[in-house]
Parts: sequence; C-alpha cells; structure tokens
Amino acid sequence: MTPKDNNISAPEDDYSLEEILAEYGGSLEHHLLRKAGPAEAPAPEPAPGPARETEAPPEPEPEAPKAPDPLREAERAAEADVARLNIPHPRPISLEDVVGSTVEAVMEEAREPILPPRRGLFSRKPLEETDSLPPPPAEPEPDPEPIGPEPTLWEAAHDARQLYIRRKHTVLLPLVTALPPTLFLLLEQRQVKVPYWSGDRELQCAVLLACLGLTALFCRHVFLKGFGMLLRRRCVAELLVSLSALASAADCALRLLRDRPGDVMPYASVSCLGLVFAQWGVRRESKGNYDMLRAASLDEDPPYLVTNTLQGACKQRGSVPGFFTTAARSDAATLWQTALLPAFLAAALVFAGLSSAGQERGGDFLLNLSAILPAAATFSLPLCWALPWSKLSEHLQKTGCAVAGWSGAQTISAQRRMIVTDSDLFPPGTVQFNGRKLYAETQEQAVSLAASMARAAGSGLERLFNSLVRSEGGRYEKVDDFSFYEEGGWSGVVKGESVLMGSASFMRKMNIKLPADAPLRTGVFLAVDKELAAVFAVKYSPSENVDFALKMMQRSRIQPILASRDPNITPALIKRKFSRSVRMEYPSLSERIALSEAEKDRDLPRALLFREGLLPYAETVAGSLRLCKAVRRAAAISLLGGWAGTLLTFYLTSLGAYELLTPLALEAFLLLWTLPVLLMADWTGRY
Repeated sequence: MTPKDNNISAPEDDYSLEEILAEYGGSLEHHLLRKAGPAEAPAPEPAPGPARETEAPPEPEPEAPKAPDPLREAERAAEADVARLNIPHPRPISLEDVVGSTVEAVMEEAREPILPPRRGLFSRKPLEETDSLPPPPAEPEPDPEPIGPEPTLWEAAHDARQLYIRRKHTVLLPLVTALPPTLFLLLEQRQVKVPYWSGDRELQCAVLLACLGLTALFCRHVFLKGFGMLLRRRCVAELLVSLSALASAADCALRLLRDRPGDVMPYASVSCLGLVFAQWGVRRESKGNYDMLRAASLDEDPPYLVTNTLQGACKQRGSVPGFFTTAARSDAATLWQTALLPAFLAAALVFAGLSSAGQERGGDFLLNLSAILPAAATFSLPLCWALPWSKLSEHLQKTGCAVAGWSGAQTISAQRRMIVTDSDLFPPGTVQFNGRKLYAETQEQAVSLAASMARAAGSGLERLFNSLVRSEGGRYEKVDDFSFYEEGGWSGVVKGESVLMGSASFMRKMNIKLPADAPLRTGVFLAVDKELAAVFAVKYSPSENVDFALKMMQRSRIQPILASRDPNITPALIKRKFSRSVRMEYPSLSERIALSEAEKDRDLPRALLFREGLLPYAETVAGSLRLCKAVRRAAAISLLGGWAGTLLTFYLTSLGAYELLTPLALEAFLLLWTLPVLLMADWTGRY
C-alpha cells in the first residue's frame, strides 16, 4: 500500500465465488435472466427503523394473485440441477486468497526455464552447436546402356555394302513396268485411243496384272522388309504397300475369272507406283547405312567421338564399341508407324467391308480394299526416314563424320547445346608465339616452368609450349598443389618455388608488378615467388572454318558452351576474332573444368569424328538436328495424309462414286502428299 492509501481500510467481509462471478457478469442467475427477459422490478421495501406508535398498522387488504417471479423460478431450477448433479456447494473464498493465488501462479511461471524451439513435431531436444546437417544423398549413377554382341565396324560396313549393291539398280526396272498403265490412263483421259487397251476391260485387267506381277518381282525387297519387320513386331508402311499389291492382284485375277470383268477400272496402277516409291525408300535407306558404316570403319580408333552429357553434346576421346548397337535402333518414323499403322490396316479392312457388303455390293470388297490400302500407306510414308537419312549420311561421309543412326542423331541434338573447348575454337596452327621477354629466369628455366604449368592445366597452350620445349632444350617439371583461379590464371609449386601463370589481369590481382611495355591482351605471364619471370606474347589467328561453324550453329539455334582452360580465350576474344553476333555461354570456373574434363565417358558413342576443328563437330550436331526435324515433320504429314486418304476413299467407295475416285485421281492425291516429304529431305543437307 502506498502512503496515500493509509486512510483506506480493506474490506474485511468474505465474498463467495458466486458473488465474485456475479460482479463480472458471469453468474448462473445472470445468464438465466438474460434468457428469461426483463421482469417487473420488486416494490422497494421500507427503510429499516423504529416503528411509530401513533400510527396504527394498516389493515391488510385482500391479496391479488401474483405473477410468478422469474428470478425465484431460475434459482429453484439451478438448485434442482445442483442437487441432481451432486455439485458441492461453493466454499467462500476471500479476495486476498484470490489475489495471492494469482500472484503465486505468476511467480511460478517466471521460475520455470524457457524451453528452446522444437526441432521436430515430437522432439524437445535443444539444438546444440555440434549438430551438423546430414550430407546430401548421393545421386545414383546412371546405369550404362547394354551393349550386346556386335560385329566390328568393318564387318558391318562390308555387309551393308553387299546389301546396297543388291538394291542399287532396283528402282529403274520397276519404274519401267509400273508407268505404262498410268500412261495409258492419261492418254485415255486425253481422248486418245490406245490400241489393244481402250474399251477392252478384260485386256486391261490382264495388262494390269502382268505389270503388277513384274513390278512386285522387281520390288521383292519391299515384301521382304514389310513381312520381316512384322516378325520383329514392327508394322511399317512397306507391309501395307505389299498388302495393297496383293489385294489389287487378287482383284484383277477374279475379274479375269468372271464372265464380266466389270465397268470400274482396277486400282492396280496405284499399287504399282506404291511399290516403286517403297522400293526407292528401301534403296535409299541401304545407301545411308552403307555411307555411315563406311565412314565409321575408316579407323578402328577414331580421334574423337561425340557423346551426350547433361549439359549437351560433348566431343571427347573414347572407345568405339556400342556405336553399331546405337545405329541399329529403330527410327522415329518406324516407331510412329508401328503405333498407328495397325489402326490404319484395321480401318481399311472394316471400311472395305462396310462400303461393299454393307452396301449390298459384296463383290466389290477387293476393289474397295485395293483403293483404301494405298491411300492409307501413301507414297511418302516409306520415304520419311530413308531420304533424309541418306542425304545426311552422304554429306557427313564426305566431311569425315558418322552419326549412329536415328538414336545417335536424336541424342546429341535434343538439348541444342554443344560443349566447345580451346582446341575447337583454335585448332593446331592457329595459335602462335608472337614474341617473348625474360625478366628473372633463364630462357631454359622459363620455358620449362611455362610448359609444365600449361601441361598441368591441360589447356590448348600445351601444344604450343611443347614445341618450344623441344626447340629450346627444356624439360617438364613436376607441379605440386596446382590450382585454377577464376580471374584467369593458375598457380603451383615447382621445386619449392611458387609459380603463377596467367593473364595480365590475373597478375595484377595477385599483386605482381608488370612493366609498362608488356603486352596486355593475349599475353601469358609467368611469375616465380611473386616476381615476374617471363612474358610470352601469343597470337590467336581466326580460322574461316571455325567462323563458318559458329555461324552455322547460330543459324541452327544451337547454343555453344565455352569450356576453355586457356585464360585468354574468353567471349570477348571470340567476338574480336570472329563474328560479333556469336553468343556463347560462359559458365563458372568449376563448371568449365568439369566440362572440359569429359574423359570418363558413361554414354555410348553417338557419332565419330575423324577430323580436327569445330566444323566437323558442328556439322554433325547441326545435321543431326535437321535430320530429326525432317523425319518428325515428314512422318506427321504422311500419317495425316494417310488418314485423310483412308476416310476419303471410304466415303467415295461407300457412295459408289468410282467416276470420281479414278486411279489417276488417287495417284495425283498421293503424289501431292509426297511433295512436302521430298522438300524436307532436300532441306536436311542444306545447313
């Protein structure tokens, strides 16, 4: 109590718990009264005091019936509930006890220790400083792709050559036997009468059957491939072309056996042209495989191969096994045909039945089937892979490269990124010394130290200093504690001496004093024990092939990744030496070292390179990218044309509108869908 409160005495009366709760509006009566509503206020009782003797007490008047008091009723109901639930009567508590218990509770909470934040949902263990984060889980190494028993590349090239020779001259003769029916139909359309042909349907069926038989004999490789791929669970366009030829031959044969051949012209001429286009595709595919294997078999140990990494295509040294396994995999056009052509074949059979037997014309089943099947197979579908592949293989074979089929081309071009190193941008002969100056070391010692540092760094300068060591009589020394620096230099210890080597900016950041007349742009500086020892002026000459390769990559939208170890080779130097529009990705130092160290190859060889420089490397990746684009687009267009032709021929045959669906009209329709595929195949080799 403060001194001001000395004249105020604390109340000594005891208060019950109900009275305390009632003071704050929480008693049971209060809640019941709120629910019961407002009640009449009771009459005020007379003030207590001595009664007057002079006044006589008033006579009692008859009492009127009173309304029930809601407060009394609420109290009685509360007492009944308390009695029913056996709730003990509240013990009177003084105000001092309430305040004292509250103060003690607060003091008890203050004495309790504050717990640290929980680390887990059910853990109260405090976090100690000695706790360390668990190491990140190790990434599982990718399983190497299986390599089965495969022949040597020379044996595979020999077999491919024999197969190509057997198919080399198999397009001209089928064309000679397949074109006469189409020419006769064109002459008839021009109102030109052809002897022994015009007006004689039976002779026409005989000529068509003979031409179809000769064409099928010359195009036997189409039947071999179609049914051979079926044994490998592949449904390709050659199978549909073969079935359409068989259906047309059966239609012509049945017409000859009947008394009346019919008025509708058979569709054997369409099947003949379909066989010719399919045979052309088989021949071109054999040519592409032969060119690829012939180039791959030039050397059992090629200087470079192209593999795939997480960052993109990478040129490195490795082994050849696995190249034939990659090249033998199915292409995208074959996979798409395997997925969709069974539905086309089933639709052709169903539609032929609906348009013949469904229209009460059961004798027209073979006629309708011979019209629907060529439209489903199309002329272009057998060419989707063969033409672009042969075009690219022929081009790369001339430049000394080989791509492992569709799988290799798709793998190295999927990311549209290429890892480029020092030797790619500046091949041997384009980097030369433009002078040197010694400061603190002899010429032999300076050359030996510089060559040793360049070899330890694994940069493109190693070849340059190697020739200098041989000419100056130096030797390579062991470099300990070798390190790379992001600023553009290297450090190491040679015979107990600290050696620094790098660009001028690196030397300045390492507090090495440089002379004013030292070259600053493309010079290589050598310092021993914090003192400048030698300066080597290096000249980087741009190559036309490299410039052309960089522009080719830019046109193909392939992003080059610069993984150089030479401190002078930077994006700024490349812009000065080559086209300024070239944009190169320049990763951090650790990433550049990791990318340039791609010695441990975990992937199969996707392409082989037999020439130095960036141009063969860029042509391989850019050509693979164009090949994949052309094959996918050609396959999509051909499949779309096949489905459209299937629906169109079904609609016309169901209506019996054979005067609209003539063999010439169907051939023109299929040739129009073939034109885009031919253009895309030619576009593959132009980059």
